[in-house]
This record gives sequence, structure tokens and C-alpha cells, in this order.
Amino acid sequence: MTFSNDKAIYIQMADRLCDEIISGKYEDDARIPSVREYAVLLQVNTNTAMKAYDQLARDEIIYNKRGLGYFVMPGAKQKIMEARRKEFMDQTLPELFRNMRMLGIDIDDVKKAWEKG
Repeated sequence: MTFSNDKAIYIQMADRLCDEIISGKYEDDARIPSVREYAVLLQVNTNTAMKAYDQLARDEIIYNKRGLGYFVMPGAKQKIMEARRKEFMDQTLPELFRNMRMLGIDIDDVKKAWEKG
């Protein structure tokens, strides 16, 4: 995975796991890779991976079964999607609208592009 400089690595790792949950790679109550496995996979320090897992556990996206590993919390996919929709509506969309106004793009232009794609 190539990391960007705009977010902390552990947050990007947590986002990636969330992407994998949304895509269906990990279903409710499915075991996810161990902290060590994920750190090796993404070539990061184990402490960084642990920080990502801790964040996801605090956000109730994953849970730990002592001695067995980490698992996807039931309802995690929906929770992630709701949070991302809210972020999109509150942050991305206003910026997009600002750019559209500045460039003279109206909703009909967007609709035509949507229908093409």
C-alpha cells in the first residue's frame, strides 16, 4: 500500500480495513488479519498497525476475542457507510459545489456525465 502524506498512516490503514469491510471481503463476525499479519502485509511497524486496530475497536468496527484475534463487529459495514456518507455530504460535497459554481458546471452537466459513466 502506498501511503499519502495527508493523513496519519494508522488512519489510512484503518480506512483500508473499512474499505475491505464495505467491499464484502470481511463480513460480520469474520476474523480479520492479526495485527502482525496486517503490519507485514502493509510493510509498517506493528505498533502502527496496533494503533489502527485500537482506533477501529474504539469506533466499534472490530472487536477482540482474547486469544483468537480481531473480528468484524456486526453492523460494521452499515456503520462505516453511514459515517462516510455523512463525511461526504458535510465535507466533500460543499467543496465540489464550490468548484462547480466557480467553473460554471451545472447539475445537468453532472447528470450527463453520470449517465455516461
